[in-house]
Amino acid sequence: MSSLSRAVLDGASAAEIEAAPVPDTYLALHLRAEDADMFKGVADKDVRKSLRLGEVPMPELAPDEVLVAVMASSINYNTVWSAMFEPIPTFHFLKQNARQGGWATRHDQPYHVLGSDCSGVVVRTGIGVRRWKPGDHVIVHPAHVDEQEPATHGDGMLGTEQRAWGFETNFGGLAEYGVVRASQLLPKPAHLTWEEAAVSPLCAGTAYRMLVSDRGAQMKQGDIVLIWGASGGLGSYAIQFVKNGGGIPVAVVSSAQKEAAVRALGCDLVINRAELGITDDIADDPRRVVETGRKLAKLVVEKAGREPDIVFEHTGRVTFGLSVIVARRGGTVVTCGSSSGYLHTFDNRYLWMKLKKIVGSHGANHEEQQATNRLFESGAVVPAMSAVYPLAEAAEACRVVQTSRQVGKVAVLCMAPEQGLGVTDPDLRARLGEDRLNPLRGLTATSR
Repeated sequence: MSSLSRAVLDGASAAEIEAAPVPDTYLALHLRAEDADMFKGVADKDVRKSLRLGEVPMPELAPDEVLVAVMASSINYNTVWSAMFEPIPTFHFLKQNARQGGWATRHDQPYHVLGSDCSGVVVRTGIGVRRWKPGDHVIVHPAHVDEQEPATHGDGMLGTEQRAWGFETNFGGLAEYGVVRASQLLPKPAHLTWEEAAVSPLCAGTAYRMLVSDRGAQMKQGDIVLIWGASGGLGSYAIQFVKNGGGIPVAVVSSAQKEAAVRALGCDLVINRAELGITDDIADDPRRVVETGRKLAKLVVEKAGREPDIVFEHTGRVTFGLSVIVARRGGTVVTCGSSSGYLHTFDNRYLWMKLKKIVGSHGANHEEQQATNRLFESGAVVPAMSAVYPLAEAAEACRVVQTSRQVGKVAVLCMAPEQGLGVTDPDLRARLGEDRLNPLRGLTATSR
């Protein structure tokens, strides 16, 4: 262990952290460029075969960047896509980034350090950083934006150079150290452990923008929101935002175990996909999509009283055609992803003749992420963590997500030696209570 890592783990002062030398290499979960074709013609693209855990060189900091000692991270589906090299190898993204020149050229490496979530400790700051200092406890907002681009100042997600940290950039969070822009940092909620804080930024910020922001579905009190994949990371936060905002969540899940998870989050209206007979090939049969969509609409009416005002979409090809049908007349389908496939088909008559809207949403801008973080800081929203893995087993954790065996979010301890560390406001934690803060723990067979 390097002296810098030891200083961080010992809770050293800012001066002591600054005095400890930065190591030349660090441990990271990464991909190698020479492996990019390994899954061609392979049916089961098992991510455990492509993900490598090993030492990588420590990059130099740009003036606007911060080096964070990563205490914990989490698994997002973009890491699964990366490790399958789909839809294209992420080394293409690194080369795109490098074409900007200057400091961006560092990202084009024969290795790609993954991970778009992080909680940790600032250990170094670039010469242009003003608001952060060594020793600060932070979470990392995954939106990596170009502050010199005009569109960024209207909405950080609209800039053409906006990228997802650890997916479209290098030096991500599934490692002992991460390199981030100062504009990605927010204070870590003081009552949360490292692993609890790490599972929230990407999924919670994305769900907030989709539902609450004026750039998303603009949910109102009383709105009925149908949530696909409701027991996963995005869905777990969507349920909480809908309930906090006076809406009525209707969860779609695929098993009794996942139904228990959404009920633990306070969702009383649940539909099991088995009731609908949804299979992966449903999108290939337009007649079946219409029949199943009508059946789903009937189930929602039976449970909630009317068709959904908003459909929360991220599963993609398998469900998208159903979503367009099931939304009420004048309703909204808001989408941020396509875990089951990104080529969607739908019956356009249900869109134009019933005046529905499809809203594309991606990540969250910094203001939206800050608003999301404040909800965690107050305890109004809680982490959706169900399982915790050590960095040594991060590839296995990624496989769990790849095969949809998790509920909520799967955390990864990076530099933190054990669970339960990082709490600096034990009083608030005690007032909220362990059960309130960890509603999904023990509800998945993959818990460690």
